[in-house]
Amino acid sequence: MSLPLFLVAQLPSGDLFTLDGPEGHHASTVQRLRAGEQLILADGRGGTASAVVTAVGRGTLNLSITTRGYVPPHAVALVVAQGIAKGDRGELAVQAMTEVGVDEVVPWAAARSVVRWKDERGEKSRQRWVDTAREAAKQARRPWLPTVAGAAGTAALAGRLRDAALGLVLHESATTPLTAVDLPASGEIVLVVGPEGGIADEELAAFDAAGAVAVRLGPEVLRTSTAGVAALSVLSARLGRW
Repeated sequence: MSLPLFLVAQLPSGDLFTLDGPEGHHASTVQRLRAGEQLILADGRGGTASAVVTAVGRGTLNLSITTRGYVPPHAVALVVAQGIAKGDRGELAVQAMTEVGVDEVVPWAAARSVVRWKDERGEKSRQRWVDTAREAAKQARRPWLPTVAGAAGTAALAGRLRDAALGLVLHESATTPLTAVDLPASGEIVLVVGPEGGIADEELAAFDAAGAVAVRLGPEVLRTSTAGVAALSVLSARLGRW
């Protein structure tokens, strides 16, 4: 079984460290780690440190650092513009996409998004995505935390697609399979996933004008909460991540 991973704001510079706060509570009270057991600390920016538990307190662990490491970012970053969905479907998408390796999630306020992120409510919704990504990254033992950007409209997203090394739009009417598109060796791949109601014609036209390629996975029509996960799996295999 792989070692549990806990996120810290900054990795310790010395050989001893006390894990406290929410992570210390989770490690000592929820996972019930004991002296002699091992774990991994990560800063969410590629840095890692392996450690052994030397003592357990109330909501804290005393650790002895054994090794340090750094995992560089991938040459090709995988960015998913996820159409804002109702209920918990957006969070389900973020959770699964984080587990399979997304590097950045851009909440997209699409024309057919039922839910609108506005003001304080919008920031709370975004924070739930941030929290979901953080917990999923820990579960997946990821040294890099994916970024959750602020909500973007169609015009801003078209600009992001224009600047990307490759822009892709999942669409049920597309004839080009995702497996047939040439992938870049570096830069960003920005993938657009529509909300429950799909992508409007004017949005598809804007993305096409920005140079994005409409692609499909297969004959099935996937939910907004699963389409990005399936596409990321294909891209991860083709890019050699998997």
